Amino acid sequence: MASNVVTPKAHRLVSILPQTETEWTFRVEHHGPVNHGQFMQLSLPRVGECPISISGFTDDTVDFTIRRVGHVTDELFNLKPGDDLFLRGTYGNGWPYQEIKDKNLVIIAGGTGVSPVKSMINALHDADGDKQVYLILGFKDDHAILFRDELEKWRANPRFHCIYCLDHMSVEGFHEGMVTAFLDQVPFAEFGDDYACVVVGPPVMMRFAGLGLLRQGVPEEKIWMSFERRMSCAVGKCGHCRIDETYVCLDGPVFNYTKAKQLID
Repeated sequence: MASNVVTPKAHRLVSILPQTETEWTFRVEHHGPVNHGQFMQLSLPRVGECPISISGFTDDTVDFTIRRVGHVTDELFNLKPGDDLFLRGTYGNGWPYQEIKDKNLVIIAGGTGVSPVKSMINALHDADGDKQVYLILGFKDDHAILFRDELEKWRANPRFHCIYCLDHMSVEGFHEGMVTAFLDQVPFAEFGDDYACVVVGPPVMMRFAGLGLLRQGVPEEKIWMSFERRMSCAVGKCGHCRIDETYVCLDGPVFNYTKAKQLID
């Protein structure tokens, strides 16, 4: 008998790491293939399910950095290590890591949009090579900063050029302003043709980041965006993520800007 593609399976919750008052990282046992930028469906019986991007993974675990914003996430925040969390997936095509990992990279992310790029940034950090990585990461304020340990680790890497910013606040180690205000600090001309750009975050941020990159002379085909916020059923049945004829859960959530420009709100 064929298995039901929307049937979740129980996985043990290994640990919980609070990031902020409303965002925690849940580490869950998982054995199976995962690619940077993919997502899974998390659920609790008689409560519901929600799509969450994978913020990190090993051969035996996956991490989900979750914001407490509704009924399902409220119940997730009541779990304790050792409890069961139900998963299905992985879903989505993820970042084109093998295609871009040996290029100079510009990664622009805002808020919880840092989660879908964190595993890729860590992989780049751990890899050998001489290519440059520019990180432009933004948060609302100092209470919303995620992954503080990783931010410092990345800053210490001589290949990494880290611009961390807060929307309307200036504190030590962070600039004040939106991520788009710092695009002119990236030396695109020095890269020649050997670079790629990655963008993920709130829709308005992605729209203006994309336009800002174009103003810097970046060709459309060098820009990649994730529409992970639009996920719902993950298998193209509910239509929640449909934009015109595109089902983001099936065709994405990562798209090249040549396509993504038609999907931005």
